[in-house]
Amino acid sequence: MKKENRPQTKVKNKEPQIRDPDWIIWAAWADRITFEEIYEKTGKREPDVIKIMRSKLKPSSFKLWRKRVHTKSIKNRKKFEKTRKNLKIKKVNILVD
Repeated sequence: MKKENRPQTKVKNKEPQIRDPDWIIWAAWADRITFEEIYEKTGKREPDVIKIMRSKLKPSSFKLWRKRVHTKSIKNRKKFEKTRKNLKIKKVNILVD
């Protein structure tokens, strides 16, 4: 067998199959996957994901996740786009000054 020349990223928790119920939990923890993408792939909206996370996680883990999701702007596409616009405006203002 030929070994690949490309380096492989080793991940602690590999991505489960989308059909697997654990995929929703995995995607909810992943910063790069928005709630909109979870809805597009599974049909579960943000409140549904919150219910799943509340039932599957320990209370302390759920609180940690909610705090993380609430403070991160990248879990919601609208918030993410808004923060990106604000960054661009600040960057332009800095360059103009």
